Amino acid sequence: MQSHNKNLFKSSVSESLTSTAPLLSRNIYDQTLNRIRNAEVNLSCFAFLFSELIQRIQSQVSGIQEFEEKLNEHGYRVGQRLIELVIWRERNPKREIRILNVLQYIHSTLWKYLFGRHADSLEKSKENEDEYMIVDNNPLFNKFISVPKEMSQLNCCAYLAGIVEGFLDSAQFPCKASAHTVPLAQHSQRTVILVKIQPSVLAREELLG
Repeated sequence: MQSHNKNLFKSSVSESLTSTAPLLSRNIYDQTLNRIRNAEVNLSCFAFLFSELIQRIQSQVSGIQEFEEKLNEHGYRVGQRLIELVIWRERNPKREIRILNVLQYIHSTLWKYLFGRHADSLEKSKENEDEYMIVDNNPLFNKFISVPKEMSQLNCCAYLAGIVEGFLDSAQFPCKASAHTVPLAQHSQRTVILVKIQPSVLAREELLG
């Protein structure tokens, strides 16, 4: 996939969004973080912006693995900033020191911040002690992107995996997170965020007893 090729990705968002929309009279930096804590982003605007990000990355990469790595990098930076925002807005912020507790926080509180709902499940691998899985049956990041046949293995939730990884790294739980499509009959886009915890975290967990 060369940079001069036509964009393969299309958004299902209406193309009626134009630059003629009126500008906000108030600068966003004038608003307090707590005042806008319950504000919601317009879904069409989000889909449009994410589609633009996808098309921009597509022009810079040559394969699926590189594509997902770029998405992960972008999401990682969001996760780093998100932990600061969440802590700022919590009335009584608590620093989690246990792996399961921080993952439960992501599964519930963080998912609700991002999507207005909890993730569908949180599971621990039966084969590997260092692996956990956060499951989303209907991931928003795959909803508006049409993936061409030649890139059918691409999962745009690599961006979401990056958010999770950035959040955990900033919370002192270094890990690697990746997105995997594991469809079910009733959930064709079902995605598993696989979180692989670093050995240093497991050693710390063992010391805590």
